[in-house]
Amino acid sequence: MACGGLMAAPVCFIENNENGKLHVKKEARDILDGINETVVVVSVVGLYRTGKSYLMNRLAGQQSGFALGSTIESKTKGIWMWCVPHPNKNGHTLVLLDTEGLGDVEKGDEKHDTWIFCLAVLLSSSLVYNSLGVIDNTALEKLHYVTELTENIRVKAEVGQVEDGSADFMRVFPSFVWAVRDFTLELKWGDKLITSDEYLEGALKLKPGSSPQTEQYNMPRRCLRQFFAVRKCFVFPRPASTQNMRRMEELSEKELDSEFLEQANTFCHYIYNNAEPKTINGGRTITGTALGNLAEIYVEAIRSGKVPCLENAVVSLAKIQNVRAVERALQFYMTEMLSIAQLPMRPEELSDIHKIAEKKGIEVFITMAFNDNDQMYHQELMGKIHNEYQDMCLQNHEASRMQCEEVRREVFESLEKSFSDGSYLKPGGYGQYRDALTQLTSDYRAKAHSQIMSEEVLSIYLRAKEEAGNMILQADQSLSAAEQEKEVQRLKNEIREQWQRGLEEQNWLQEQAFKDMQRTHDEHVNQIISQMEREQERMRRDNERVLEAKVKEREALLQQGFQQEAARMQREVDSLKGDMNKQETSQRSTLSKVVDGIGTAATFLLPGFVPKAVGFGLSLLSKLF
Repeated sequence: MACGGLMAAPVCFIENNENGKLHVKKEARDILDGINETVVVVSVVGLYRTGKSYLMNRLAGQQSGFALGSTIESKTKGIWMWCVPHPNKNGHTLVLLDTEGLGDVEKGDEKHDTWIFCLAVLLSSSLVYNSLGVIDNTALEKLHYVTELTENIRVKAEVGQVEDGSADFMRVFPSFVWAVRDFTLELKWGDKLITSDEYLEGALKLKPGSSPQTEQYNMPRRCLRQFFAVRKCFVFPRPASTQNMRRMEELSEKELDSEFLEQANTFCHYIYNNAEPKTINGGRTITGTALGNLAEIYVEAIRSGKVPCLENAVVSLAKIQNVRAVERALQFYMTEMLSIAQLPMRPEELSDIHKIAEKKGIEVFITMAFNDNDQMYHQELMGKIHNEYQDMCLQNHEASRMQCEEVRREVFESLEKSFSDGSYLKPGGYGQYRDALTQLTSDYRAKAHSQIMSEEVLSIYLRAKEEAGNMILQADQSLSAAEQEKEVQRLKNEIREQWQRGLEEQNWLQEQAFKDMQRTHDEHVNQIISQMEREQERMRRDNERVLEAKVKEREALLQQGFQQEAARMQREVDSLKGDMNKQETSQRSTLSKVVDGIGTAATFLLPGFVPKAVGFGLSLLSKLF
């Protein structure tokens, strides 16, 4: 079982403030903000005092945590949250949401209960409905909140736009698990043993007829069948004696009913293995950070008297997430660069560090960002990483230049001293000067060969000493005028050759920078394509899940004699198949648009691109010649 590695105990996630308005608690937001992993969100809802919290504690792998209570008073207020490492899925966090008991007579606020139920549906990937006794008409009538979902939740943003039957809701709603507590009946239909799932589906059968009473009977059943593609049922016997149940948090597993314990373990393993990561429209999985933002968006809509809209929520969430994705990716990139890079270093070494840091930074961005189809935020991140890397290259070049200058001063110190005391201003002095300059140049290259700015520093030094060399040459009366002229030309040629070496050094640095830029582009393309392919695959699976549920529902309606409803369901199936084909075409177009968008971003940076440090070096050399 999972252990509470992320949080020692649950915290309040959403509660009523002093004005009776729902709000998201900062402590919970801060916790979610620190979870960059994909989240699997399991919510439990149900009437108060039905043992909801105990199941959530079991899922957390703990004996206690969510308040159980042993009196008729409802203990859980609002929605409480417990984040634990997922026991089966590496890189995923299991977020458990325990909701306030519905129907608390002391509270007497039916609308509040409705919003709690709606938030549980909107935020979770698996919804557990907890009830006592049996699944009968009374139990289903108490689940009237499900019949109000279409009134309190919109999928599409455009006002007046008709939802696509129940398929739009089915794609985004969580799986539905009915946990029946204190179940004492035999699972039989006549003389035939049935499974708990068959028991649930049997209880959801519709009655023929069109009277108001029949419609009232069918309404919750129809909603459960049409909104939740995946339905599961567990029946639990009483866990212990009445007296022991008052101290459930203290009971050891040996003190629990063995059949209850077995069923509780089966329930937990089902949730661990089958509860999917939380997704939003478009098949996009979300992180803890995005879950916190999503909760804020939905709660704000409720507070302002609006109906929460999934399409609007995705647009709002995208803006929030994409801005933060750029910030976090850039921060991650810089932290990686500064922790590894020890300047000065060879450009290829710095490039390798940049490659690793950039890849990790882009992974952070891809994890958080979504719906950036025009690539505005990708372009922004590419530009910012490019600028930071160029600044780092400039710092590296300056650090190398300083080291080369230090070596140059040390090596040519004797030459400078001879300049100062006029040692070379005599017959034969020019030959001594030339020999010393050649030897010291060789010594300098031997000591500074590993530094990227060595040739440029040497070029600048030799160009600066050209006039002094000419003065020594003219003072050397042992040379004829022709020999002096020949030496002047040779000196110029050597300085130009050295300038060419410096230029080649700078050109090599520029080529390296181009390679880094091209790799940045390729890394973005590869990661975005991979992410979009994963999303498209998840969307395809969601559509197939909905289609399978619709086909199954049509067959059930035919068997039960509901010809008209079956025909309507067939029309939904046909429409859904058409939408799936259109969606596949649209996805290919979007993928092409994204790749083109990143290509456009690269064209802003690559043509005519001169790295900062390289440009600085070239400008210095150009001033000398």
